[in-house]
Amino acid sequence: AGLGEFRIRDLNDEINKLLREKGHWEYRIKELGGPDYARIGPKMLDHEGKEVPGNRGYKYFGAAKDLPGVRELFEKEPLPPPRKTRAELMKDIDAEYYGYRDEDDGILEPLEQEHEKKVIAEAVEKWKMEREARLARGEEEEEENIYAVHEEESDEEGGKEREGEDGQQKFIAHVPVPTQQEIEAALVRRKKMELLQKYASETLLAQSEEAKTLLGL
Repeated sequence: AGLGEFRIRDLNDEINKLLREKGHWEYRIKELGGPDYARIGPKMLDHEGKEVPGNRGYKYFGAAKDLPGVRELFEKEPLPPPRKTRAELMKDIDAEYYGYRDEDDGILEPLEQEHEKKVIAEAVEKWKMEREARLARGEEEEEENIYAVHEEESDEEGGKEREGEDGQQKFIAHVPVPTQQEIEAALVRRKKMELLQKYASETLLAQSEEAKTLLGL
């Protein structure tokens, strides 16, 4: 390491040159029918007894591995952080994640109110301008009563529109509504049936049904 950067690079280049020459001789020996030393030969180790990284291409030995720009090649990349499970991700999700607390900051709500007033004012101004334009053309008509019940909309039970003594329209029911007397009579019949089912015997109930049949009720 004390030889200096340039001397270390020169020595490392010389070693790589000799290694390439050695590889050429091994290949030639194999061509002549000799053993394949590239396959059966011992592993290439550095002075620390560690295997030299990579078996092909340029190699770095000893202090050459600590040279600037070379050290990064031998540093192992840090492991990626472990991925969180679905349960761990759901722990951090609350109402604020879905935007339900956006108005709690005291900033959004005043901005929305201001924008709402502006939009309403623009709509009113537009309506006034259109109304004045219709008046100028003489096209102003009486506003339609949205609560009016038109004759074609009423059914057979409803019939025609009805007006009260004061001339105002009354609500028209489009379905048959029972009267108070009919409701009371239905309640009395239901109460009688409950009492009969509770206190009357099966024989009495059968006789009662037979009598109703004979009377045509």
